[in-house]
Amino acid sequence: MRRLMTMTDVTPSELMVIVAARELKDKETVLVGVGIPNLAANLAKKLQAPGLNMVYESGAVGSNPSRMPLSIGDPCLVTGAKSVCSMYEQFAYYLQGARIDVGFLGGAQIDKYGNINSTVIGSYKAPKVRLPGSGGACDIASNVKKIIVITPHEKRRFVEKVDFKSSPGFVDGKENWSKLGLQGGGPFAVITNLCTMKFDPATGEMMVVSLHPGVTIDKVQENTPWKLKVAEKIETTPAPTEKELQTLRSLDPTRMYLG
Repeated sequence: MRRLMTMTDVTPSELMVIVAARELKDKETVLVGVGIPNLAANLAKKLQAPGLNMVYESGAVGSNPSRMPLSIGDPCLVTGAKSVCSMYEQFAYYLQGARIDVGFLGGAQIDKYGNINSTVIGSYKAPKVRLPGSGGACDIASNVKKIIVITPHEKRRFVEKVDFKSSPGFVDGKENWSKLGLQGGGPFAVITNLCTMKFDPATGEMMVVSLHPGVTIDKVQENTPWKLKVAEKIETTPAPTEKELQTLRSLDPTRMYLG
């Protein structure tokens, strides 16, 4: 019998990692990234998805690290990997070749169609803040079958319209994604400390499908500047199990990523 933890036992970052890990299926190929997504992928591999094929931007394919990697260039990613290639080959063959099932992204802003801004806050020519830019995120957003975003639910992050489209979501609606000719499947899920949102299959607009324990739809709406769409039947996110929490904490015992 699985023991469910009370929410007072779980931090917001732990909850987001566990919920994200549950979205990963056995045998899928996932472009992992660093930080929280790294934890989610490694947690899924230790639990429900032992055959998860983890790919890192540095070129490690089928990685099976003995510990949590400190970066995408950590040597532990290479030991025991199925193959190692250059970053160019990884992007050209695996990513642009549509061989990646799931990718994780984040950014400073996200709008209701899943467009992500990681470039500037304010005007591009005279920004209030200049950010690092998309890196490989635009390629990932355009070519991966499912994009998962993990982010705190804050009004400064969730905006009516992003200041700059660094990585495309469903642009201004689902029909525009098809017009762009992008081979990826677009945004799939947005996981926050308050809820899980997915995307209306007809319009491509973000909608709440699951509320985390103790959270109301009013609380989510308070932290979202546009009128949120809500699924016909909203689920309650199952609380983390003792096994999920213990496994996660063993992956990051110093809380480098969990904080």
